[in-house]
Amino acid sequence: MTAVAADRILSAAQAFAVAQRLAADFAPGAAERDRDRLLPYAEIDRLAASGLLAITVPAAYGGADLPPSAVAEVTRTLATADPNIAQIPHSHFVYVNLLRLAGTPQQQARYFGRVLDGGRIANAQSERGGATVADIATTLRPTGDRFRVDGVKYYCTGSLFADLFAVLTRLDDPEGRAGLEPGEYIAYLPANTPGVRVVDDWNGLGQRTTGSGTVSFEEVLVDRDQVIPRSGAVRAPTGYGAFAQLLHAAIDTGIARGALSAATEFVRTRSRPWFEAGVANAADDPLLIQRFGELSVAVTAAEATLSSAGWAVDAATRTDPGVDGVARASLAAATAKVLADRAANDVSAALFEVGGTRSAAADLNLHHFWRNARTHTLHDPVRWKYQHIGRALLHDAAPPLHGVI
Repeated sequence: MTAVAADRILSAAQAFAVAQRLAADFAPGAAERDRDRLLPYAEIDRLAASGLLAITVPAAYGGADLPPSAVAEVTRTLATADPNIAQIPHSHFVYVNLLRLAGTPQQQARYFGRVLDGGRIANAQSERGGATVADIATTLRPTGDRFRVDGVKYYCTGSLFADLFAVLTRLDDPEGRAGLEPGEYIAYLPANTPGVRVVDDWNGLGQRTTGSGTVSFEEVLVDRDQVIPRSGAVRAPTGYGAFAQLLHAAIDTGIARGALSAATEFVRTRSRPWFEAGVANAADDPLLIQRFGELSVAVTAAEATLSSAGWAVDAATRTDPGVDGVARASLAAATAKVLADRAANDVSAALFEVGGTRSAAADLNLHHFWRNARTHTLHDPVRWKYQHIGRALLHDAAPPLHGVI
């Protein structure tokens, strides 16, 4: 993709207003895009042109330098309208953050400038075939004064819309020719680099238009200044993982609110009351009123916890909080993720319970809320969030530093 000319956003208030305006425009077409798998190229162009993708660029490089809580609110707002569009820039923000934490000043100037100009970063991170998702087979090998990248990545969210890939690699240099420490490295490379192949093969039951296809790298050459050690962000108490998890929770929270709004509108305008209720309108059924109260509490609790987690992640990334502060942020983000996961899945399923038989009509495609929730919440298991929260409470154990909490 080619970067578009982008506006400059200078404040959180401006970012929220822009996000709300875009969400209002994106919401009406979300069900149709999902049903027909119409990829949101135009919508992502608008998102990039709006300046929202550059809101975390540090002020020293010309950006608004907005905190994680503001990014989470922008993400949540977009997700209420179309969680596909909200998820596409998730990795973009994560890898802009990695640049901030681990990039050299020269790398920061180079890539922050591209982001300010509307550039979009997509991840090329996950693989298949390893014993676990943490096993990385894609290699970074020195060749002359450059490096060569070889491997295949899956679930590369936003890959169809990106002009820059952040590729997770494993240094393969047993002789130490490159003079680098062993470990994982991120290679930032243009999507049109020779040897890069993007395949539109994502076929998930939900989040169908995120462009999360396969990307392969065959003898791809990169320069040293395109490579950043991942350890500087992930293996240190930086809040890197908490920030990424906060945005995942924001997406799920947005799905929950979107599903509740759709259920409310459907019951108000299309549902018939159950005959035993003795009322003329479904919205006056006392049992439905009770159920909507319960669903509203679940969504509002998820939103409040997301806000609280956002403040904790702000504190962990904008000051020098030490290990304890980063642990608090990770646990707060984990708590938000648990409640968001529950709300997104429960409310999107309850939409049919409260809407009645009419809501199950295939042409309405109201099930896209549940499919999106079920698919996105598979990203990382909340059962391990409970584990880390419980261990912290009982054993004073800080969460691990691996970038996923």
